[in-house]
Amino acid sequence: MSPTSPTTSPASAAFPGHGHVTFLGAGPGDPGLLTLRAVEALAGADVLIAEPEVLEVVRGHARAGVSTPELTVVDEASTTAGVPVLRDATNLVMEAARGGKRVVRAVTGDPGLDGNAGQEMLACASAGIPFEVVPGVATAVGVPAYAGVPLRDAQGTDVRFVDARTADDRCWAEVGASDGTVVVSTSLDSVAAAAGELVAAGRKPDTPLTVTIAGTTTRQRTWTATLGTIAQVFKQRKVLPSPEGHRPAIAVVGERSAPAQRDQLSWFESKPLFGWRVLVPRTKEQAASLSDQLRSYGAVPHEVPTIAVEPPRTPQQMERAVKGLVTGRYEWIAFTSVNAVKAVREKFEEYGLDARAFAGIKVAAVGEQTAAALVDFGVKPDLVPSGEQSAAGLLEDWPPYDPVFDPIDRVFLPRADIATETLVAGLIELGWEVDDVTAYRTVRASPPPADTREAIKGGGFDAVLFTSSSTVRNLVGIAGKPHNVTVIACIGPATAKTAEEHGLRVDVLSPEPSVHKLAEALAEFGLRRRAAALEAGDPVTRPSERRPGARRRRTT
Repeated sequence: MSPTSPTTSPASAAFPGHGHVTFLGAGPGDPGLLTLRAVEALAGADVLIAEPEVLEVVRGHARAGVSTPELTVVDEASTTAGVPVLRDATNLVMEAARGGKRVVRAVTGDPGLDGNAGQEMLACASAGIPFEVVPGVATAVGVPAYAGVPLRDAQGTDVRFVDARTADDRCWAEVGASDGTVVVSTSLDSVAAAAGELVAAGRKPDTPLTVTIAGTTTRQRTWTATLGTIAQVFKQRKVLPSPEGHRPAIAVVGERSAPAQRDQLSWFESKPLFGWRVLVPRTKEQAASLSDQLRSYGAVPHEVPTIAVEPPRTPQQMERAVKGLVTGRYEWIAFTSVNAVKAVREKFEEYGLDARAFAGIKVAAVGEQTAAALVDFGVKPDLVPSGEQSAAGLLEDWPPYDPVFDPIDRVFLPRADIATETLVAGLIELGWEVDDVTAYRTVRASPPPADTREAIKGGGFDAVLFTSSSTVRNLVGIAGKPHNVTVIACIGPATAKTAEEHGLRVDVLSPEPSVHKLAEALAEFGLRRRAAALEAGDPVTRPSERRPGARRRRTT
């Protein structure tokens, strides 16, 4: 019997008729830092009450239809300061729990370090409402880790945590007298004041510090200075004054934040495509794995469907072919796209069939994603091109028809209505009969929202990945031509030629016709670009920051 976690069963099960509250730490901002228990609790929630800063981090793990009452600001002073005090949270939590609901109360960082959450726990305890606490990664610990700033060394450096908003003179005097690391939670425009408090309390002005905003997200930005120079650094780099000065910041003071160390340990902000907005003009189903890969390089993928897939106008031909698979009409079936797999799979499900219907039929696939879609269906392809992943590459490896070894001479080719005739002609030349069937139609998708179109034409994107000639034509058709500062990456020579015909400069060409190799090639381009900037002593910027009027310090 496998061991079970004591938290896996809802505590409300022990209290029939009662609601239950889970106080959940959502971490500093990176959705990947949610714990397994947090994801489990979110999936079972009836009501999700989350601070605005973390609502998007947690909402994706909640079930469809979960209630998300909005927290309102009732403190006029906090509204003016731009830091909302969410005083109505207790009432919302208690009302939902008394109604027998499973409530998740999500806070930034860790609930044990959130004073409001502590008060809400006491209210639940007083009312006899069962609750549990799911710890999260504390902001004051997670952000320095993502900034490449260790808080302790092998000698066991003392670490102090200070909230500048509530620290009094005694607190500043204690941390000022210490020679350990001080982690200060503050706002961007209050960093210099906090530095001044530490110097006044005894810290040397040349003590190194780092300041990080939007920590653990792709908007993260870190500055290195000393207690005595931070105000000047912010002014010289035009960080302040700014209307965004109220943004939360984490300042780390001490030798652990020395510039030489951060240069070596800054693993997050040094990712090859860190903060790049990358346009992925594909159908949403096809874009998912590519977007995940781009995120691993630090990019912010933006998926824009350029092609919509629709059923054929006359489905009878497809229906006859699928029935022919079952009755033994075909020796081979050849899939040239993920959409072809999807179309056949949908017909199978319509007729109550599954992958067993492919028994005795040889299956060919072009492209790694097409092969992966077949494997997901339960079918392992018998033939995948050993060279170029294209119709021509498939023909290179396709065996000629041999009446001695091949009892049936017919191939089923489900494809798009605009597919090339190359494969059909090649198979016929090899002696095969081909049922060339339109399995789906590809049509141009609707234009994206106005702000996306403006970003495409105005240089708001850092790169665009073109995975076929049709994505080039369709994107330009529905959204306009990308700005000349945008890096253009193409999957192969044919796609690159189409891009150039549309007046685009091709910067990156995939070494193989694979979307994952294309993303990898873009990451290598970003890495070379970053290395060149550092070698020249220039700041590392994104391509979109070169456009006229762009603010260099902005990270989106």
